[in-house]
Amino acid sequence: MASKFRAFWNHPIGPKTVHFWAPTFKWGISIANIADFSKPPDMISYPQQIAVMATGLIWARYSTVIIPKNWNLVSVNLAMAGTGIYQLSRKLREDYSSNEAVAKE
Repeated sequence: MASKFRAFWNHPIGPKTVHFWAPTFKWGISIANIADFSKPPDMISYPQQIAVMATGLIWARYSTVIIPKNWNLVSVNLAMAGTGIYQLSRKLREDYSSNEAVAKE
């Protein structure tokens, strides 16, 4: 057990490096975005969610080509892209579905 912990501790993307801590703290953005799922869609910001989605997509791709592979970084960026896409879909549905309902009346 101690040898596995030592290997994890001394790994190039282990806890002694920024390559471990940066994506770990980046999970806070995805968690905050998930917490915002309960907010009304009219409070969602297009620029913010486009930035979250684009950052997630761009860096998810980048994280698959770096060596050594950083699966924590890949997963957090996929989560960011997913939550951004979901929030944008909520906002688009709200903005365009509600306009159609008002136009029909």
